[in-house]
Amino acid sequence: MELHLIRHGQTNWNEERRSQGQSDSVLTDLGIAQAKTLGEKIENIRFDSVYCSSSVRTRQTADHAFAGQTELHQKIIYLDSLREIFLGPWEGVLYDDIEKNDPDSYQHFWQQPHLFAVKGAETFLELQSRAILQIQEIGKAQIGKKVAIVSHGALIKSVLCHIQERPIEELWAPPSMHNCAHSIVQYSDTSKPTIIQYADNPMT
Repeated sequence: MELHLIRHGQTNWNEERRSQGQSDSVLTDLGIAQAKTLGEKIENIRFDSVYCSSSVRTRQTADHAFAGQTELHQKIIYLDSLREIFLGPWEGVLYDDIEKNDPDSYQHFWQQPHLFAVKGAETFLELQSRAILQIQEIGKAQIGKKVAIVSHGALIKSVLCHIQERPIEELWAPPSMHNCAHSIVQYSDTSKPTIIQYADNPMT
């Protein structure tokens, strides 16, 4: 399977520096433009299937990115399991307020993700396990196919971290997962998965 991992475009909460998690935000005008530009870049890739997080921001991104591929767009599969890390009491809260009110957890989230543990929220390891399990299920159904997944920054980072066999504490290691970043992973029956593009950066 050739797997294309796509992050959603910029949202109003990205712009406000507000914690999103699994709460719904919407694409900004810039986010829509980013998704349309992505669509132009991938218009010649013949995907067999597209899977998408059920969040509004990823659905909007997929709508714009695959608008020119009508038949494929009509068959997008939306999954709750591809949603972003659930952040419980942090959802919808400004990052500045989180940093002020819970500085240790804020530090853990961005600098020491292996220590992140907020009551009512997922850990990064739980997110990674959820993401990998779903991708394994997709892989079983899409052997030999070219598949796109439209999802979220932390979820995609956790998958790539797993493929690189890095500990979860290195989740945020560069490259950064910018809005509408496009990563590609090649899966094989005979070897480990290979990242051939990471957030638009070719891997050599």
